[in-house]
Amino acid sequence: MTNHRLVDWLDRVLPRPLDPVRSIKMKLGVLLVASWAVAIGYFWYGIGWLPPGTAITVICIALVTSQVLAHGMTSPLREMTAAAGAMARGDYTRRVRATSRDEVGELAQAFNKMAEDLHAADQRRRELIANVSHELRTPITALQGVLENMVDGVAEPEPAALRAALSQTERLGHLVADLLDLSRLDAGVVPLRRVRIDVAEFLDKAVEHATASAAGAGLEVDFRLRDLAAPLTVRADPWRLHQVFANLLDNAARHSPPGGTVRVSAEEHAGQLHFEVSDEGQGIPTAERSRVFERFTRGDRAAGGGTGLGLAIARWVVELHGGQIGVLDPVGVARNSQPGCRIRVTIPSNGPHREEAA
Repeated sequence: MTNHRLVDWLDRVLPRPLDPVRSIKMKLGVLLVASWAVAIGYFWYGIGWLPPGTAITVICIALVTSQVLAHGMTSPLREMTAAAGAMARGDYTRRVRATSRDEVGELAQAFNKMAEDLHAADQRRRELIANVSHELRTPITALQGVLENMVDGVAEPEPAALRAALSQTERLGHLVADLLDLSRLDAGVVPLRRVRIDVAEFLDKAVEHATASAAGAGLEVDFRLRDLAAPLTVRADPWRLHQVFANLLDNAARHSPPGGTVRVSAEEHAGQLHFEVSDEGQGIPTAERSRVFERFTRGDRAAGGGTGLGLAIARWVVELHGGQIGVLDPVGVARNSQPGCRIRVTIPSNGPHREEAA
């Protein structure tokens, strides 16, 4: 350990004179020439050409000079070796000092980028495990409490108690289905079966389904579909696209005030189909708009009790179709003086005419 610390200290203190050279081959050439030039120059100007020990002394001076000059060439490799060992132990915070401009410097920069990616992936893995555990524990605890009360005779198996148990079971089912969808998307095994879809008919069904779901959840929301200026069609996977709008409309309904209005519209520009879903809720702060599409991120709009996976799945599906999804600034102010939320989905009107895998 002491030797490693000494090497690390020397790496930080000693200069790297050959860092500006962009080729390791050129560095080797400079190393050889400079080593012999220093040794020969020392004897030429200082001592003169004295025969027996001259050759040995020249070699020793050349070796010392080469060690000084070559220090910066090998130190990034030593740092990468130490950092790789730390990564094997689960420490992804180590970085390599990449000041060289040659191939070793490029390798050090690539190594640092890889370390950052691995650190971010490890952080996401830890957050995913923690969030999944939390999301599963909540409905399981509630369901267990209901069943224990029935078994102990504290509560009778009345319709209200059974509905509560069913609600928690359905929540578990939705969460597991969302997790399976995300695992398939991550594995790249989700096929897109594109067909020609009539946009007006598709949105009518989506709004009808959302209205029924909102009514079943006791939400007083008015869904309004704006009339299309012209007949529109899109080549897309109808089931996957339905997932997008089911999540968007469900979120809008849950975050709308009682008696609020959720508006849905669609229009085409330059071969791109733009869908918009807006509500009259509290809206999403600007700083949170890019994060709401991450997994298990619900931000300040979490009161509705969602799993935090719906918008993540929506983003994946839209990107699989070659489109984009984002939160826009609301237009005007809603009737309840809330800013509201406005989400736009943009996908190409004409997708590939073949069945493709994600």
